[in-house]
Amino acid sequence: MRISSTMMSNNYLKQLNGSYERYTKLFEQSDGKKLHRASDDAVGYSKYLRYQNSLTNVEQFQEDITTAVSWMKNSDAALINVTERMKEFKGKVTGAGNSTNNEDDMHDIAKELLASVQEVVADMNAQIGDRYLFSGQSDTTMPFQISDGKKARGETKTLSEAQEKFFNTVSDKNSITQMLKLTGSDKNTYYMNVADGKVYSEDFVENGYKDKAVNGDTVADSDAAGTISGWSSSTAVSTYFDKYGVINDAGKNFSASITVDGKSVALSFATTDQYVVEYRGDAKYISMVKKTGGVDKATDTVNQTGQDVFGSDIFDAESTPGSGTAMLNELLYAVAKIDSGDHHWAANDGLTISDAAHAQVLGAQTTMAARQQAYTAASDMLVTQDESITSDITDVSSTDVAKLATKLMEYQTIYSLSLSVGSKILPGTLADYL
Repeated sequence: MRISSTMMSNNYLKQLNGSYERYTKLFEQSDGKKLHRASDDAVGYSKYLRYQNSLTNVEQFQEDITTAVSWMKNSDAALINVTERMKEFKGKVTGAGNSTNNEDDMHDIAKELLASVQEVVADMNAQIGDRYLFSGQSDTTMPFQISDGKKARGETKTLSEAQEKFFNTVSDKNSITQMLKLTGSDKNTYYMNVADGKVYSEDFVENGYKDKAVNGDTVADSDAAGTISGWSSSTAVSTYFDKYGVINDAGKNFSASITVDGKSVALSFATTDQYVVEYRGDAKYISMVKKTGGVDKATDTVNQTGQDVFGSDIFDAESTPGSGTAMLNELLYAVAKIDSGDHHWAANDGLTISDAAHAQVLGAQTTMAARQQAYTAASDMLVTQDESITSDITDVSSTDVAKLATKLMEYQTIYSLSLSVGSKILPGTLADYL
């Protein structure tokens, strides 16, 4: 068999290049990574990609949580201010209930109360950048705006806890928290349960029910001064008022009659000229997912809307969504009543409205705090996941420096030796024939 020097040279160079290639691949790991391509380690590279995807998801969740917590902290700060204004409002209403106040005193208190509501409106128009915190998903729209002038708004009777318990039964699906105030042609005041059209005298709603309640009795048909003909639970208050309580033409023209002590009494809706706040946001929630497993609507929403903070009242109970300013407009109703010098109303209904508004806002603040706590807990969990995944990535992709140094020295020695031997034996010792 004839072996040429060319064949020997080619084989030698092939082996030498293979040794150099292995040396070069090892040298690539000097950047601290042992995986640069799938061919380096197919199984390890597959794990590496999976861990990287998991880490990317965790980092996205962490970014969402950072944004969400910032949103909620600013919202909570605004709600804390609103809660403080509510406490001050109640204190001033309590002061207005003092019969020693003269007309000027009541006007001054009303001005202070109006200023408090205006501060609340300003707080609820809080922003992060150009996004309004309480506008729902319409977060580029300023949500709350108080009217420039006063509007004729329907008067209501907000029931106390004792009154609610008496006028509602457990089986009553149309439970009420307010009644509409009516003015009779006999100059007396009446209140209507909009769930059934029954009309009660002011004295019975304020005092008469108490004796019956003590005895454990429930409201009976005979307790009503009368029933408005044609009115039922399906009759919409929105027929006569908009969702902010402002009376419309149908409401202004409304007329009904009942018989009291054998005499016919014509009834009309009572109204008060007051400022009205409108809500221009929506009732939709902004969700920032904080962990895998999909959206949890109960805890993944980071915003509170006007409907959440200010609840609903008799005028927007039928609306979906509600007005978003129910309690604010009830407070402005209190401002108007106190400005008119009504001490008795302030000491009774005024305090009831103040308590209801404060409780509503406090509930929204508590909900926000609970959500913030959920996001904080999720953040702690993600930090642990981040550390765990990073450790897995390090294990599967990082170079063992000591082992690498040993192998590099080994391959360098082999390569250098190959070069040395080749330079000595290839040219002069090859035989043309064997």
